[in-house]
Amino acid sequence: MFGTVSVLKTGYEKDEVDEFFDHARQAYEGRTAQPLTAAEIQQATFDLVRGGYDTHEVDAALDRLESAFVARQRAEFVGAHGQDAWMGALAERARTLYGRLGRPDGDKFAPADRGQQGYDKDDVDALCDRLVGYFDRQEPLTSAQLRSATFAAARGEDAYAEGPVDAFFARAVEVLLGVE
Repeated sequence: MFGTVSVLKTGYEKDEVDEFFDHARQAYEGRTAQPLTAAEIQQATFDLVRGGYDTHEVDAALDRLESAFVARQRAEFVGAHGQDAWMGALAERARTLYGRLGRPDGDKFAPADRGQQGYDKDDVDALCDRLVGYFDRQEPLTSAQLRSATFAAARGEDAYAEGPVDAFFARAVEVLLGVE
């Protein structure tokens, strides 16, 4: 299903990936009682092993899979409630992001624990500024750009804790996917 890396490099554990994508296919086709959500796809992780699947290929497939699940969710919701209700629900979800976006630079997220590595505050704040531009001034920004954003590593007072930042941008990706 995916290309593999050489036995000298690490990739995702093949059986875990195959099992996840098999379950995703069954869930998408309605052939399992165990549902799967876009959030669960976004949070999927696999062990790294020598000679595993190419991580870039799998990650790209996960992004496409998440987009497909969001598109189907949107179609079902719009079919049942209408386009205006969908956009209203998305607007409400976007509003949940504003509390953090309105905080001053350097204070948008919890700091990294003392001595722990985190994300560079300036990098994170810059991406938050791009989100504000998207929401307030309709400046271009895509879910793919949010997904592919990277932050420099930092420590101490220059670092945000990674977990809250990751969760926030995962929610922002969901909002952008709902519009795209």
